[in-house]
Amino acid sequence: MTAANGTGTPGTPDIPGKLAGHCLALFTEVSRTGRLLRRAELERLRDLGERAAEAGHGLRDLVGVCLGATRASWQTFPGLTAVTTAEVRRTGDAVLAATQAALGAVAEGHERAQRMAVRQEEANRRELVNDLLHGRTDLGRLAERAERFGLRLAAGYTVAVAVGAEPYLEGAPTPHRVLRELTGRYDDRTLLLAVRDGRLVCIASDGEQAVLTAFTDLALRPGPGYPPALRVATGRRYGGTGGIVRSYEEALATLEYAERLGLPAARLRAEELLVFPVLMRDREAMADLVRTVLGPLTAARGGARPLLETITVQAEAGYVNAETARRLGLSVRALGYRLERIRDLTGYDPAEALHRYTLETAVMGARLLDWPDQPL
Repeated sequence: MTAANGTGTPGTPDIPGKLAGHCLALFTEVSRTGRLLRRAELERLRDLGERAAEAGHGLRDLVGVCLGATRASWQTFPGLTAVTTAEVRRTGDAVLAATQAALGAVAEGHERAQRMAVRQEEANRRELVNDLLHGRTDLGRLAERAERFGLRLAAGYTVAVAVGAEPYLEGAPTPHRVLRELTGRYDDRTLLLAVRDGRLVCIASDGEQAVLTAFTDLALRPGPGYPPALRVATGRRYGGTGGIVRSYEEALATLEYAERLGLPAARLRAEELLVFPVLMRDREAMADLVRTVLGPLTAARGGARPLLETITVQAEAGYVNAETARRLGLSVRALGYRLERIRDLTGYDPAEALHRYTLETAVMGARLLDWPDQPL
């Protein structure tokens, strides 16, 4: 049987036709008795509305079916053949009240099915994102599932990760707003958005740099009433399922380095911080560098921390003493004293280029290793 609107396929139940027949039988009975619709009858209408939504029928079409059935049979309803005007009015009121109740029940069932479909779609999307980022799921099955979302895993993908002051939660307003804005601007087959481990994750297909830029903008400035992200990090582009995992791990590592180094930037790209994985590849060598170069600073009055800060700020200020002193809240003379202490204790002079590089690298290593708070 085909659908009433002609769009059905053989074997598909004619739900709009069933709905029309059910409404006609109910309204005929109501016109005869003047009674209200019963709970079981309303539940039957809700069920028809839900099944119609699952079959792909729009609510507008269902409303048209109900009203069409009422209009086509209006003059033949038993109660409307009454002699007096008052009786006709009472019958008309009863039929219209039943029509209103029936439409409400159909709409409720239709909306219930839509909500369930949305929840199922979101659950499937979350599961897919988790499996993509997990990287240990059967690739054939994963590719098949990804195809349902329009994703070709053989293509290149880039992952961006946003972290906030508080963990992101599934179904919370902020992730929902970001997703709504992104899918309103771009084809949702070019991106996946999900919450994972309290972070907001965006996977964008090859060539969709604009999606990642928009995601970063929305995460950092989601609008009034929505908490902004503290940082957004983007991994590099890689191909295939393994590439998604690799880009995701790069974005996470970038966030971690930014946190440990206290970087002020809110927008970060993995390629901008590639030096740090290189530096940390041999952790023992880095620890030895920190011990050898910076270890003597612990003998300074007040400990090593003020002198470490001095090295960092001087590098950020381009080794301009006046600017360094201003940023540290010191006089130029006091800054000069600190620089002398650094030179005397370590044997490295910040005024010499090679010494500068050694000191800066050692200070970055100290921050990555959380020294001097953590022993080496």
